[in-house]
Formats: sequence, C-alpha cells, structure tokens
Amino acid sequence: MDNQGPASEVVLSAGAGPSTVKPDTAALVQSAEGALVDRSKHPSGIVPTLQNIVATVDLGVKLDLKAIALGARNAEYNPKRFAAVIIRIRDPKTTALIFASGKMVVTGAKSEDSARVAARKFAKTIARLGFPQEFKDFKVQNIVGSCDVKFPIRLEGLSYTHQLFCSYEPELFPGLIYRMKQPKIVLLIFVSGKVVLTGAKTRDQIYEAFEKIYPLLKQFKKGDVEAPAAAASASQDAVDVAPPAIPAA
Repeated sequence: MDNQGPASEVVLSAGAGPSTVKPDTAALVQSAEGALVDRSKHPSGIVPTLQNIVATVDLGVKLDLKAIALGARNAEYNPKRFAAVIIRIRDPKTTALIFASGKMVVTGAKSEDSARVAARKFAKTIARLGFPQEFKDFKVQNIVGSCDVKFPIRLEGLSYTHQLFCSYEPELFPGLIYRMKQPKIVLLIFVSGKVVLTGAKTRDQIYEAFEKIYPLLKQFKKGDVEAPAAAASASQDAVDVAPPAIPAA
C-alpha cells in the first residue's frame, strides 16, 4: 500500500494570533482527508490517514435484487458468484453490497461522514426503484488507517523480543502482524516504516493505537541496537498487547 505518511500540518487556531494560543494544546491539525484533529493527541507528530471505512445499515425491507440490478446504474449482480447486488458511486467514491434481506454494506469511504452520506445515496437509489424503506442501525464496522514513520524497522528484533504477541513469517508475508489488546487493533508493520492499522470502530482508536506502538517502533529503528531484555522491559510499558490465538494441534 502506498501510504501518504504524516499529514501536512495546517494549524487552525482561535484567537488574535499565533502568539495568543499554545500550539501544543489549542491548535488543530488538518489531516490528509481533511478532518481536524487535536495535535496534543499526536505527540509523535504523525497523524494516520484513514484509507477505508466499512459501514453497515439496515433498510428494513425485503429487496428484489434482480429489479435493483436492472434499474440501477453501475450495478452488478451475479447470484451464482455472490448473493448481493454491487453498486458503485463516484461521490463519495464508494461501493455498496446490497442483500435481499435489506442489509447493506458500504465500503471505500475515507471518513465516517462520507460513509454515512454514501449510504444515504445508495438508499435513495433503491427507494426510487420502488422500495420504500427505513434507514436504521447505521454502524461503522471497521476502519483502516495507515502512516509512514519515515525510518526502517528491525522486524526480526521486534518479532524476537515480542514473539508471544506478534507473528512474522517473511517467506509468507513481508509485514509483521502485531495484535494490540487496548484498543483492540491489528497492526501490519513493514521494514520500510509503513504501518497499516485495522479493526478500529472509531478514528480515535486508530490514533491511540499508533501513539502506543510508536515508541516501540523507535526502539527497533534500524541502526539502533539495544539488548533484547532491556528492549522488552521498556517496551512493555508502552504497548498493551494480547497474544495471538494458539492454533489447535
């Protein structure tokens, strides 16, 4: 994945001027997707970019998928391959999976608001085809974020020191898989310094998880050598993790 790295910092502050506002507490930073975030919550100086949001909604009505596929633009329906109509829109650039039960999954949005706007647009399209509906139980199910710490990481050392908490098999997948307990996030960490975070329900969970993992990544920066025992002791204070499930024998 080609990640955008740290967001360009556009400081927006209230008051007479920069001298009247403490930048570490009152200033906001505009993230890559345009959201305003509190810089004080990002001591690393890096704001992960949201790459994909998956949301669900219940339209509260049984749907005739064949009729929807015939009447809607940019619709695909092949029931032998997948039991849902697939519809795409350009603004916001998203895809909907629409099921006969009335359940709908929206994917591809870059923000929570965009996911909701897209879901409303898809619902209106279905309504125009003769399916009066409700719009209930809208929920964000998964948020994927990414960033670039701008330095290479010693994945072998990280894996060795935290072997109970992470999985690293470079012959199968180039990234190290790190499972965090609180917030419950899975991180994919690459030697290049790219990091992908997934499994979040809110953007704040993405931000919190990255700030927790960042000190650990700095400890395993390539070129910095530290005794494994010392690294393990120090990093345990920085990251709260859960061991991966042990496969059945």
